[in-house]
Amino acid sequence: MSINMECTTDHYDALLCSGARRLTGYQRRLFQAEVTTELCGGSARLAERRFGWGRDTVEKGLHESHQRVRCLENFAARGRLRSEDKDPRLASDIRAIVEPHSYADPELQSSRRYTNLSAAEVRTALITKGHLKTELPGERTVRDILNRMNYRLKRIQKGKPLKKTKETDAIFANVKEVREQARNDPEVLEISIDTKAKVSLGDYARGGKNPDRRSG
Repeated sequence: MSINMECTTDHYDALLCSGARRLTGYQRRLFQAEVTTELCGGSARLAERRFGWGRDTVEKGLHESHQRVRCLENFAARGRLRSEDKDPRLASDIRAIVEPHSYADPELQSSRRYTNLSAAEVRTALITKGHLKTELPGERTVRDILNRMNYRLKRIQKGKPLKKTKETDAIFANVKEVREQARNDPEVLEISIDTKAKVSLGDYARGGKNPDRRSG
C-alpha cells in the first residue's frame, strides 16, 4: 500500500510540475505559491526540494499572494536564460552540495556564505548526482552560478616564512665545522657579520598560490 501511495504522490507531483511549466510569469508564481502553501507548509525551500522550483521565484510568488500585489516583469531586459533558470534542479543540487561545506561571514557584515569547494569540485559532484557532463555548464559558469547564489570561494591564505626549516640544522652544523677549522688555523682571520634574509616558504608561498595546483 505504501508503494502505491508513493507512486501516486510522485504522479501528482509530476502533474503539478507540468501544470507550472504551462504557465508564465505572474500566473506561474501564484500557482507555485498556492501549491507551496497547501503541500509544503509555505516553505519555499521544501518546494524547491520537492518540485525543483527556484526558491527565489517561489518566495516572490508567496510575497505576491500574501500582499495581494503583482511584481511587474521587465520583459525588455530579458535575454538568454541562466543555467539555473533553465534547470531549477541544478540550483537545488548545487545548494545540497555546497551547503555542508559552507559557513557564514564570521563578522556578520553580509549575508554571503563562504565555501572551501572549488567550482571544479562542485561540477564533479553534480555529475555524481546524475547530471550529464555534456549538458552541464563549464567550470567558469559554475563559478558564476555560485556567486549569484551568494556563495564565495574561500580565500587561500598566503604563506608565512618559516623560522626554521629541515635544512636549518644542516646549515648551522656546516657553519660550526668551518668555524672550528678556522680557529685552529693561525693564518685565518675570523670576521662575524650579522645578516638577515627573508625567504618565503610553505605550500602557499608563491604570491598566495598553491604550487601543487596545476592550471587546467
